[in-house]
Amino acid sequence: QVRLVESGGGLVQAGGSLRLSCAASGRTFSSYAMGWFRQAPGKEREFVATINWSGANTYYVDSVKGRFTISRDNAKNTVYLQMNSLKPEDTAVYYCAASSLLRVRPGLGPGDFGSWGQGTQVTVSS
Repeated sequence: QVRLVESGGGLVQAGGSLRLSCAASGRTFSSYAMGWFRQAPGKEREFVATINWSGANTYYVDSVKGRFTISRDNAKNTVYLQMNSLKPEDTAVYYCAASSLLRVRPGLGPGDFGSWGQGTQVTVSS
């Protein structure tokens, strides 16, 4: 298990940018694949992006491709989600998650991740 704490959410106008951070505790952060999910009111938790342990492989949900970038700094035990060209439909609580999967792939679901942060609210106004 790894403890995760997200930060960086807030209110932004459409077209703006935010960078989410997720700080992990423990000395084994570099062994985990990481992911970002989001959940809008009344909707299921949705996969957004994932990155493997080294940062060499990343995958995104189609709706954020070209706008969002996931990255990690294993020396700082932190994973990031850079969000550009934000749209009102990106409004949600964003969650960071850790997985023991050795390889990441498209279509990962919440069940593939064993540790979760508390979430950070992102609100995009039109």
